[in-house]
Amino acid sequence: MTALLIIGILLALLLTGTPISIALGLTVLVYLVGFSSFSMETVDIISQRLFTGLESFALMAIPFFILAGAFLTEGGVAARIIRFATTLVGWMPGGLAMATILACAFFATISGSSPATVVAIGSIMLPAMLKAGYPKRFTVGVLATSGSLGILIPPSIVMIIYAVSTSTSAGTLFVASAVPGLLLAVVLMGVTFVAAKRQRFPTLPRASLGEVWRAFREAFWGLMLVVIVMGGIYGGIFTPTEAASVSAVYAFVAAVFIYRDLKLRDTFRVLLTAANTSAMLLYIVTNAVLFSYLLTSEQIPQSLSDWVIASEFSPWMFLLAVNVALLAAGQFMEPSSVVLILAPLLLPVATSLGIDPIHLGVILVVNMEIGMITPPVGLNLFVTSHLSRMGMTQVSLACLPWVAVLLAYLVLITYVPQISLWLPHALGMR
Repeated sequence: MTALLIIGILLALLLTGTPISIALGLTVLVYLVGFSSFSMETVDIISQRLFTGLESFALMAIPFFILAGAFLTEGGVAARIIRFATTLVGWMPGGLAMATILACAFFATISGSSPATVVAIGSIMLPAMLKAGYPKRFTVGVLATSGSLGILIPPSIVMIIYAVSTSTSAGTLFVASAVPGLLLAVVLMGVTFVAAKRQRFPTLPRASLGEVWRAFREAFWGLMLVVIVMGGIYGGIFTPTEAASVSAVYAFVAAVFIYRDLKLRDTFRVLLTAANTSAMLLYIVTNAVLFSYLLTSEQIPQSLSDWVIASEFSPWMFLLAVNVALLAAGQFMEPSSVVLILAPLLLPVATSLGIDPIHLGVILVVNMEIGMITPPVGLNLFVTSHLSRMGMTQVSLACLPWVAVLLAYLVLITYVPQISLWLPHALGMR
């Protein structure tokens, strides 16, 4: 009953148009004042939780990764990565579409953000694909969907938030998501290849080895960030948070002093943009910490776990229910909010059924990828709609076939945990 009351308060606030960050905090206050014994001791606990909830070393990675992505987006790295990707796969059927997916996969490893990936790659590839004669609906669908790789391929801001909210290792999550992220990129390219063969989409001339080498040299300093960050994490040289700070400094040096696409006078503007984005995310985290505290203090996760066990749910039935719940939530809330609300609630139940927390994290992120391209609040839909000058309904319909592809991929990831877990096991991290 308590759980239904708390969820009911939250839904009522969301239906009135209250921003998710404020709705989470207000839900806690409304419940404590109206439906529990409210005292000054409770106020002290809430105040402490506000500060201790953000007192996490892993959370420091978020503003650094956002800053690194901002420097590289503004610094022309995306254009160089696109040229390199085009020389690699542009000659294949649907070459520009294949290059878009590959460029999104490359850029995802240095941005950690799905909308940022869509903007950086889409602003160049969308007009190029349309000029080459690709159907607009297909072009928009490819861009919005491949941009969602930004939250699955590490380093991922959503995965850092999952790690913080569930006290799991961000480094292990990054390792676990590498194979699923690359596999999804291959799946998307395979679907594109088949569609291009059937509809006879245009191709580009095959690039010579010299052209591939020149494109690689131009993109080298941007791609090196991937090697530094992921190599450092996988090699145990530094933690994800330390990797984030290294990536921010490296991105600044690459954009300002190596590529020189960004002037020193523009640095303050980039810092301000990154600070605004970081503040928004961390404000959501702060209120979600309070919400998580309320759920824990009322023993809702434990009660849910006991109910699932008493109902004799099998792991596959539980995972099916989790996917349905996450897909529904992802249609109405942005990924960070869904993770912060549901991850602490689902984790105790999952562990009681023998489901690995790392596997659950990958499943959750794949669900959030689907939410990025489903209405009414899919962030990639809004960004792509703005870039393509198409209405939300048209963009949503363009993404519909790709949603089916991602759903099939979700089933694979959910019920074949080895895809997510074999690399952490191989590296001795599980």
